[in-house]
Amino acid sequence: MSLDGRTLTGGWRRGHAVVRDLDITVPRGRVVGVAGPSGCGKSTLVRMLALLHQPWSGHVAVDGATTPRVRFGAPASLRRRLGVVFQQPRAAADPRLTLDELVVEPLRAAGERDAGVLRDRTDDLAERVGLTRELRSRRPHEVSDGQLQRACVARALAPRPAYLLCDEMTAMLDASTTAALVSVIGREVERGLGVLTVSHDEPLLAAWSDEVVRPWHW
Repeated sequence: MSLDGRTLTGGWRRGHAVVRDLDITVPRGRVVGVAGPSGCGKSTLVRMLALLHQPWSGHVAVDGATTPRVRFGAPASLRRRLGVVFQQPRAAADPRLTLDELVVEPLRAAGERDAGVLRDRTDDLAERVGLTRELRSRRPHEVSDGQLQRACVARALAPRPAYLLCDEMTAMLDASTTAALVSVIGREVERGLGVLTVSHDEPLLAAWSDEVVRPWHW
């Protein structure tokens, strides 16, 4: 079981591909790191694998299943198997929601309405990522970047995805928050979660990843 990108090519401006003919595999229960400098295409790769950006050529397979569509055009059964944590938590969080509401946002979007289920899942994830009850009632502008990123990690894990894609997840975090979130995700990896993490921080990738890929030909 794996998340696979095959001969992926893509970018944001036609004629200027930032990912070219890339093959990558993220097995279940493993952490694959992708190292590279800013602007080399790491974020574009994450978005293609997350079915958020259409590759110009090649395909993405989630446990062997492929789709020619992305975003809400892709089958919900595939999208739910993928979680994403972005570099900038404020750009990824609805400012109207409390952190509690943010964490269960994907569960509500999938149709979960049982208040008990939502509360139990929020309590479990909040404890794991280190969000106190006081913080959970606040909105994004009332917490630090590190606290908000903790909530974003909890949100990505809430639907119990098979794969987690981390796009420079720790770039804006201090060392203690980085260590805490890497530990949380590590426990999920032990339960079978597959992780792709991209970063220019090679010491972090070396410590966290089972394998580090350096596709310098981009």
